[in-house]
Amino acid sequence: MSEPEFELIEGSGNVYRDIGDPEADIKNAKAVLAARIIATLDDRGLSVRKAAGLTPFAAADFSRIRNADLGRFTLDRLMRMLASLDGDLRITVRIDQLEDLELASLVRERKGEAEIDVDIDAL
Repeated sequence: MSEPEFELIEGSGNVYRDIGDPEADIKNAKAVLAARIIATLDDRGLSVRKAAGLTPFAAADFSRIRNADLGRFTLDRLMRMLASLDGDLRITVRIDQLEDLELASLVRERKGEAEIDVDIDAL
């Protein structure tokens, strides 16, 4: 029996865009920030309760992030949560106009060299 033939397609780097989600860029940015929050919690050995005790955010918020339940969070709230855990955090936002009149936003967290590329539809 031969293996079925299929076409291999390289993704864009944003799974939400690849599946056609209209909020792909925002969801991708939230996912990257949430992953950085989780990594910071893990690196510091913090439970959600300990993180809540060190920050102005509730344990339930950190629990939602650990469970990838990001619907209640805005980008700025996730950035504030990450900043409250890591005082050395630096986030830069740059907006460029692309040829097709879409806006591009780049969020860079310098300490861990993580980058988030976000394309936001022109308003």
